[in-house]
Amino acid sequence: MTTILINDIVPILVIMLLGYVCGKFTFFDDDQRQGLNKLVLNIALPAALFISIVKATRKMFAQDIVLTLISLVGVTGLFMLSYYLDKLMFHRSTQEAAVCAMIAGSPTIGFLGFAVLDPIYGNNATTNLVIGIVSIVVNAVTIPLGLSLINRGQAALKEKAKKNNGGTEVEVELPQKGTAVKKVKKVTVPDDVPVSDEEAKALSEKGIKREIDLVHAEFKDHAGEDNGKHMNPTLKSVLDAIKKPVAAAPLIAVILVLIGIRVPSSWAPTFDLIAKANAGVAVLAAGLALSTVKFSIDKEVIWNTFFRLFLTPAIIVAAAYLGGMGSDPQKISMLCLATGLPPAFSGIIISSRYNIYVKEGASSVAVSTVFFAVSCIFWIWALPLIAGVFH
Repeated sequence: MTTILINDIVPILVIMLLGYVCGKFTFFDDDQRQGLNKLVLNIALPAALFISIVKATRKMFAQDIVLTLISLVGVTGLFMLSYYLDKLMFHRSTQEAAVCAMIAGSPTIGFLGFAVLDPIYGNNATTNLVIGIVSIVVNAVTIPLGLSLINRGQAALKEKAKKNNGGTEVEVELPQKGTAVKKVKKVTVPDDVPVSDEEAKALSEKGIKREIDLVHAEFKDHAGEDNGKHMNPTLKSVLDAIKKPVAAAPLIAVILVLIGIRVPSSWAPTFDLIAKANAGVAVLAAGLALSTVKFSIDKEVIWNTFFRLFLTPAIIVAAAYLGGMGSDPQKISMLCLATGLPPAFSGIIISSRYNIYVKEGASSVAVSTVFFAVSCIFWIWALPLIAGVFH
């Protein structure tokens, strides 16, 4: 325990603290911080996931089918549990509860997965397979699911607001097609409905903050990519998620293993070289992200932290033993820590983009990241005791 704490957990905390200090003293500007995030999520992590998974075999995948099912059903099911409990306990709207689920119900497997699991369990095919499977579920299932719930909640809110004739008159800048010139137009923005980016900017000048309409923002961000036919937002979010390197790389690797195509071993050093940058840069980037967050602690933040760091891994561990994985307690331990990481940073990015659940989301991310040091040590201590009970 002491060795793990000193050799594995303390370095993560020190590097994260370094990132936090660098952020507070603006050692990196916003563009540089985004560049580090892109390096991790679009290059280093996909390379690490790809080269580690292609080393596996079909036999290993067949043996790990229970692990895959528990990861898929467990992570997705706990995501939805967080969503429903937030609505029930804190009376949140559909879209607020969806963003809460993206935070409290999703681990930051991309940033901290390798940084936490590799030093403790070693860089081997099983460790990397656990990280790869959880990464696919988070990026290709829960994020699109959360966006779908936000869209559904905003659509219902707009339907309800049609009966309300109240509104705020603002001057909105509308760009003219084919020119940089902007036309100013007076419009009345209905009360309590999601608005466009232009309307949100005009409203903010009057001190009014409002949710950004998800569908409007998606169409604007991808303008000109189709022939005037807008794709279903839910389907689009799924396709966009799968196209991202952090989801595409492990998916391609899994497909190659299943169809029996072996990647030449001579390729491994190339992937390994960039993959080695993942853990250190990811933890530093996590500290930088944390430095931009202003947070406070209330009952909801405490609940989100407990759900993310303790309740989620506890349920996953119980499901793993009930599912017949008791003969391999180390694999259960890997799965426990992988699903018990701090909240996914994609949740707070979406929260900020659409102005939904911003204060509570930022606070939950910050508090959970700080308390991960406690929860990680707790699970490392508790898991051998739990394994002893089942043997």
